[in-house]
Amino acid sequence: MADDNGDPTVFVVDDNEAFRESVRWLIASVGLTVELHGSARSLLDTVTPERTGCVGADVRMAGISGLELQVMLGERDIALPVIITTAHGDVAMAVRAMKQGAFDFVQKPFNDQVFLDLVQKAIEESVATADIHLHRAAVQARIELLTPREREVMDLVVEGATNKLIAARLGISEKTVESHRAKVMEKIDVNSLAELIRTLALIDRYQGIPAGGAG
Repeated sequence: MADDNGDPTVFVVDDNEAFRESVRWLIASVGLTVELHGSARSLLDTVTPERTGCVGADVRMAGISGLELQVMLGERDIALPVIITTAHGDVAMAVRAMKQGAFDFVQKPFNDQVFLDLVQKAIEESVATADIHLHRAAVQARIELLTPREREVMDLVVEGATNKLIAARLGISEKTVESHRAKVMEKIDVNSLAELIRTLALIDRYQGIPAGGAG
């Protein structure tokens, strides 16, 4: 069952058809959307960055392994948490996957409830990450509404500069600085300096800005 509604999806990637079908039944039994793939290449050919959910991938498959799949998803900016499934002899590989950023791993045959709990946690992380990305995009769009001068004033404000210092640095009056600051607050859609700083901290170029504010 493919995801046509943007709902979180559990992507099961395993070259063992019987295993895929058993996991389909398990995932569907708790009302989650599931999509089966017999190879990593099959998933890579169809999944897109906006999808949410998680991936359950066998660590050892013909062609692209689960570890390689995890890396390739990251290279394509597909932020789906990856749960590695592994046979007993592949635990060392699963640990390596964890070090490379896998969400978790389970050994086959696994306890159904343990696997479902991992899937639910991974989906929650995926949805939260997607929400952050959407928020960042919205903030970036609002920043694009600023004039070059408003951007200059905003950058100095978040550095903690006072209106007087900003005016001196830009060669404008304090009243003009106040006007630009008001426009910045309006366009970014915030009500206080603290809120402005928290909002801008979502954008890469403003990460690490000081918590203090200007007067």
